Amino acid sequence: MTMSDPISLVLKGKRQIFSVTPDISVFDAMKVMAEKDIGALLVMTGRDLVGIMSERDYARKVVLHGRSSRDTLVREIMSSPPITTGIESTVDDCMAIMTRHRIRHLPVVDGPQVVGVVSIGDMVNWIISSHEKTIDNLQQYIAGAYPA
Repeated sequence: MTMSDPISLVLKGKRQIFSVTPDISVFDAMKVMAEKDIGALLVMTGRDLVGIMSERDYARKVVLHGRSSRDTLVREIMSSPPITTGIESTVDDCMAIMTRHRIRHLPVVDGPQVVGVVSIGDMVNWIISSHEKTIDNLQQYIAGAYPA
């Protein structure tokens, strides 16, 4: 596990993609996010990714403006066009994109097809695992190089 690993390795354990259409209410989209325990949903028209709706979009574009989530459509608050990355990107590439754009969820595409979504939590967990593996390897090396 390294920062130069392809993002496809991070996606291996999380192939399920949750999405909504742009014409459902924000209330219904928030119910989906609560049921799935996720912080963002892809917004799809057929197979086309047209946006992403996050808890941040809800808080900033509905709650702070005194709007009703039942009367507001996802299309009105989604972030569009969505920032994406390609399947050939590395973990480091994805971290850079997420940091530069200040986003917490990054759809991964292979051509026009969405193949997954990585979150900032996925990235942090990957980095922690990578560091733990490096520490373990160094400890094994030291133990082998300097026998007790």
